[in-house]
Amino acid sequence: MSGDEQRPASAVDLSDQAIHWDADLSYGGYLRLDGLLSLQRPLSGAHDEMMFIVVHQASELWMKLAIAELGAAMGEIARGNPGLAFKMLARVSRIQTQLTESWAVLSTMTPADYSSFRSALGQSSGFQSYQYRQIEFMLGNKNPAMVRVHRDNPAALQELERVLREPSVYDLSLRLLHAQGLHLPDDVLERDFSVPYVARPEVEGAWAEVYRDSTRYWDLYELAEKLVDVEHQFQVWRFSHMKTVERIIGHRRGTGGTSGVSYLVRALDLRFFPELWSVRTSL
Repeated sequence: MSGDEQRPASAVDLSDQAIHWDADLSYGGYLRLDGLLSLQRPLSGAHDEMMFIVVHQASELWMKLAIAELGAAMGEIARGNPGLAFKMLARVSRIQTQLTESWAVLSTMTPADYSSFRSALGQSSGFQSYQYRQIEFMLGNKNPAMVRVHRDNPAALQELERVLREPSVYDLSLRLLHAQGLHLPDDVLERDFSVPYVARPEVEGAWAEVYRDSTRYWDLYELAEKLVDVEHQFQVWRFSHMKTVERIIGHRRGTGGTSGVSYLVRALDLRFFPELWSVRTSL
């Protein structure tokens, strides 16, 4: 190309002038650190409150990423592209690992440490995290009553009501199972998605076929294992949450009126993808 010829409009311009605008963008500017680091505002003079705030704010950021990755994975599964969802689901599992490690930091706080600022929390509680609730809904733990907790936050309420009514990642996976020749009953594929999924023997039978002939159904087999990993890590997170709360406040009631440890123990019995666990016994 001669010097006086023009480049095609689609050509990438890597000249100094083209990237000059980026030269003034700093690390702090790109991440908006001034705003981010100004959000930690303890309400008491207690030393441990800063740690408490940072851990919970960081957890909300990780949950924001988990929602984005899980939503993208659900989109690919719905379009019949499970292979493209594998990395996204694997990332959700690794995010859960990060969330679990946050409880290790919180567990350095003693009962006396927590008592020094607990009154400053008022009625606030992790139970009120709408991002956590959205993740649960996306995974399939649907409960319409939990939406009402967020009635004072119209944007969160609208989003949760939307996710409540839509298929979960497991519902979409069962549709994919059916689309690939493993026929499932109509009332499994089309149902009221705002209520929890109930395990069905026909679904376990379909997953059993996938596991017994994993070469033929490799994408479905790999999808199943990715889903199991997500639920496994979620349960590890729940268990660590429960043990950390028990270590710090015992069996006292939690802030916000929750029953504390007893509520968290009951949550450990919930299953998102029941047949993916029960099928292991029948193989």
